[in-house]
Amino acid sequence: MARTDDEYDYLFKVVLIGDSGVGKSNLLSRFTRNEFNLESKSTIGVEFATRSIQTEGKTIKAQIWDTAGQERYRAITSAYYRGAVGALLVYDITKRLTFEGIERWLKELTDNADPNIVIALVGNKADLQHLRAVSADDGTALSAKHRVSFIETSALDGSNVEEAFTRILTEIYRIASSKTLDDKGTGEQFNPSSQTIQINQNTAEDNKPKSSKCC
Repeated sequence: MARTDDEYDYLFKVVLIGDSGVGKSNLLSRFTRNEFNLESKSTIGVEFATRSIQTEGKTIKAQIWDTAGQERYRAITSAYYRGAVGALLVYDITKRLTFEGIERWLKELTDNADPNIVIALVGNKADLQHLRAVSADDGTALSAKHRVSFIETSALDGSNVEEAFTRILTEIYRIASSKTLDDKGTGEQFNPSSQTIQINQNTAEDNKPKSSKCC
């Protein structure tokens, strides 16, 4: 029997961050509803949507928050990093300034999010190759510098959108399930069913973003 949307093994909160206009809202709608809106307006404040996926035999429910990119809303959105175990850091491959702003967003993650949050760098609007201002090599180099994953997507045609979200959710699940096993090994009572899993701050210390690198 198929599970309903209210039945899941793990619930993870993931945030979408990046400058205004990079396509965060359309990435969210493409992944959760398979929709794209050419007339979409800038997000004011925060909105979220959910979708469940199957990974390694488990049902993972993602609660994905779309944070506004405008500077004037950052005081509002900073509170929404709390409880997030994953972040998709998005830039527009046709706008160099949005890529250059990545360091600032990484610094904001360091200041506001869990130190072990799983981060993925996403270069969006890959369908606009003729307008490209940021090379894939640039994205690869930045991701290597900060030890995060990297993928280019197109919310317009759907390219790699499913892969981007599935990849980060699977990585979070593997960390969370490892934590569950550790808890069982120490005799602690822990039931992963229908729980929002917080990543153990001791499980990924080597991957902790360093403030000096602004990540």
